[in-house]
Amino acid sequence: MVRTVALLLSLLVLAACETVPITGRQQINLYGDQELSTMAAREYRDIIRESTVIRTGNQAQQVQKVGNKIKDAVTQYFRQNGEEARISGYRWEFNLLDEDEVNAFCLPGGKVAIYSGIMDVTQSEAGLAVVVGHEVAHAIANHGNERMSQSLLLEVTGAALSIALAGDDPAAQEMFSMAYGIGTSLAVALPFSRMHESEADRLGLIFMAMAGYDPHEAPRFWARMAAANDNDGAPEFLSTHPSDQTRIADLQSEIAEAMRYYRGGSGVPPTGSANNRSQSRADVSPNRPERKASQDDEEEDSADNDADEDMDDDDGPSAGIVVNKVTGSSQKARAAKSRH
Repeated sequence: MVRTVALLLSLLVLAACETVPITGRQQINLYGDQELSTMAAREYRDIIRESTVIRTGNQAQQVQKVGNKIKDAVTQYFRQNGEEARISGYRWEFNLLDEDEVNAFCLPGGKVAIYSGIMDVTQSEAGLAVVVGHEVAHAIANHGNERMSQSLLLEVTGAALSIALAGDDPAAQEMFSMAYGIGTSLAVALPFSRMHESEADRLGLIFMAMAGYDPHEAPRFWARMAAANDNDGAPEFLSTHPSDQTRIADLQSEIAEAMRYYRGGSGVPPTGSANNRSQSRADVSPNRPERKASQDDEEEDSADNDADEDMDDDDGPSAGIVVNKVTGSSQKARAAKSRH
């Protein structure tokens, strides 16, 4: 029985194997994109209906502006690389919700929500681009589908092993159930979530650069988040997110890669393969010479971004990033929700 289940799972995994764009990482997506997008759109409508959406004012305009710039740059990138079909089913939405929580989320299919509480931490258009780029990255990388697929595989595997132990001592079965639950959480689920966050950080850095935002702002934003975050001091191996120190260090090491896509506010990404992880810098844009941004360029672009900033300061001090709990909503779509 166990061998049969293992064989079926292996075949299913092989059939569902896909590749994350740009990073080239292999992932397992067992659910149909259309199915998830439909559920996500319904979930998003419920959230919007139950929330207070800020539709006017500088902050709302900034969310729309940054969201559309990043969406357009990402769409152009995939179009240039012949992979527009990858995101053809996305129906992007960017909304600012009147919530004090320092948070943001993205549902499959491109449904992004920014909480007003995070705007004090973003401080500028470039800072907001860090958040939006991160959330767009979750959608592009199909992290919601992958997380749900992982949960399904763990459930099926656990059920198969439980059946295999059906004739054993009940105490041994109970001990197995406890150990399996704890073991899969620490060994698989938590690192899986941290990997998604780290991948979204890397892709988000590139996406904001494609849209013309200086990626050097990302470590600065997360430093501000660390200062605002009410961290309980839990060790990283027990956390679903990388530690602030790990996150900032990783982003700093990835800036050089993102700068290959940076075009100083033009929002025009380079031409190159969307899936070749091992590309050299010279290969990323074969039809255009690589442009090295000087310090003056960065300062000028930063000044341009700051010139666009005219944000309200009505929100109070930022609290730690938390997970919003939406009641009465679809379990599948809720499980697929990508947050910081």
